[in-house]
Amino acid sequence: MIRLPVDLTNPGQFFGSCGVFELAQRLWPRATAHFEGVHFVVSDGDLTELVTKTTHTSLEVLEPANQTSSALRLSEPFDLRLDWWKVERGLKTWAGRMSVNRIAASLHRDLPNTLSDGFFDDGHVIVGADGKKVEPYYFDGRRGATALPLDVGFSSDALSLETVAFSATEFFTLVGLQRFRPSPVKARVYRYRAWRAPLPVRLAALAASNTLPDDGALFQFESAFRTDQRKHKAFSPAISVYGDDHE
Repeated sequence: MIRLPVDLTNPGQFFGSCGVFELAQRLWPRATAHFEGVHFVVSDGDLTELVTKTTHTSLEVLEPANQTSSALRLSEPFDLRLDWWKVERGLKTWAGRMSVNRIAASLHRDLPNTLSDGFFDDGHVIVGADGKKVEPYYFDGRRGATALPLDVGFSSDALSLETVAFSATEFFTLVGLQRFRPSPVKARVYRYRAWRAPLPVRLAALAASNTLPDDGALFQFESAFRTDQRKHKAFSPAISVYGDDHE
């Protein structure tokens, strides 16, 4: 069993959990998963084995000439193509000179460090293969909350500040969003549900998007602009949604 503590108001941790499930069920096909209080539970598997196999799996760039938005492939034993940002433009947080491959490769390389320090809560400055700082995707709500100029009074990006990133949260969210998508409410505003019934991965993806009936908590977040150029975005912390779930 894999049992992870999760902050459900952090969309990065929610979809990071979904990413863990996505890869776990490719190793242990009978696995189901659900949210149980403040924990995410996968019925089969072992987190250390999952992270080890993920780290030892090659991450291939499928469009070498397109470093910014190239589709990626996590090779065997997962055989997973990652390209959701080609169609889900509102959820894509990076732009300009940010390379989807460089960020993914740096997070991928750093994953073993997360096992000894809280997994989703392991945060530090991420360094690439060239020894230079790598900015994450800004999926993690803790990172997003400190990146929005309206919240902090200035842009940390513009000042090139070295701020903490969370490798497991960022990498597994990139994986999770391939199948698990939040439901759109309006431009760049989305909802997701922390489903409580143990489900296989295909049904779990429907439950997460609030398509299946479930009494799990419902949350709303924004993929908000974090720079004055209105190109780069960040996932904001989520709020609980009460009342009519389908409004």
